[in-house]
Order: sequence, then structure tokens, then C-alpha cells
Amino acid sequence: MPWIDVCEADDLEEESGRRFDHGGKTFAIFRNDRNEYYCTDGLCTHEEIHLADGLVMENTVECPKHSSIFDFTTGEVETPPACENLRTYAVKVEDGRVKIDV
Repeated sequence: MPWIDVCEADDLEEESGRRFDHGGKTFAIFRNDRNEYYCTDGLCTHEEIHLADGLVMENTVECPKHSSIFDFTTGEVETPPACENLRTYAVKVEDGRVKIDV
């Protein structure tokens, strides 16, 4: 599948997330404190809350509703109540643009 253009790399501040909708699905794009970009499913696996609105610290995002924490580099859930991991997607930055492979 072709790479999908999401946003300018500079649109995401360090330790922040951004929602991206494409093809009827919601994704979350994250930038960590080391200027690396990641993409996961956009909704918490516990109650389908938008994760891009959560608190981003280093390589984790905390769900804004029930505080489940996910490692967005692997998709792994670190704290309950969520118990199902997130799917992750390949990300690249090309010509200053963030692109994902979904």
C-alpha cells in the first residue's frame, strides 16, 4: 500500500500526539522526546477514546478517560484497565512530512 501523507513533521511538538482519520479508521501519530515519530490505532482498546488527546511522556501515552498507559513504540498496554495492545504502523519522515504505511 502507498505511504499516506499525514502532516508536517513540525506540526507535532515533542511529546505530543495528533489524530489522523483515513479510510474510515482513526490513527494516532506520536512524537517522543527524541524527535522520533510513531503511529498506532487511534482509539483506546478499553473504551474507544481518542488517544491523541492523552498525555504523552517519552514513549508512552495515557488514555485521557481511564488512564491506561500504552507504549506507542510497540503498542503494548502497560497499565489497566485496557488489556488489549494497540496495532502499530510504519512511519517515515520525508521532505519534512510525516507519512504512514497502513
